[in-house]
Amino acid sequence: MKHEMKVLLGVSNRHVHLSREDMNILFGPGSELTNIRDLVQPGQYACAELVTLVGPKGSLEKVRVLGPLRKQTQAEVSVTDTYKLGVPAVVRDSGLLGDTPGVVIVGPRGAVIKQEGVIVASRHLHLSTAEAEEFSVKDGDYVSIVVEEGDRPVTFGNVLVRVSDQYSAETHLDLDEANAAFLRSGMMVTIRK
Repeated sequence: MKHEMKVLLGVSNRHVHLSREDMNILFGPGSELTNIRDLVQPGQYACAELVTLVGPKGSLEKVRVLGPLRKQTQAEVSVTDTYKLGVPAVVRDSGLLGDTPGVVIVGPRGAVIKQEGVIVASRHLHLSTAEAEEFSVKDGDYVSIVVEEGDRPVTFGNVLVRVSDQYSAETHLDLDEANAAFLRSGMMVTIRK
């Protein structure tokens, strides 16, 4: 039984996922997302569309929209970003938006006021069903990211395992966490149970 595996690291910068309704308001009725670059996860992509997030204390400009459209709008930011916006830093799994801070999202054609939906995304590991079986983990388990080489060896705990036949092996940290440990997208890191 495997107790560790090497996986690709993806460093997640601030971004927004939009619902169809909010896309219509921000970019115009019937507007579509423009794929400029596929991401590692199948079907996920970075878009040409950019928005501004406005909080009680400040704003973040040129925030990238990621596709495809989702059922609900959410903004994923770092803890540092929450200080600039002036909202509490709430760590959540993607899609779990209850009791999270809100923000105003401004696009070229309009703005939407979201009462909730700003999260600092939980550290997570994407695995296909076959990869999860090989590593003897299941959706909802927790593992650790271990980096033993470099100037700042570090272990990140509480890494949520997400399993789907639509996923490819990749683990995600936010920009603050990666910068603190001198990590960057495309590196291989060790996952341990």
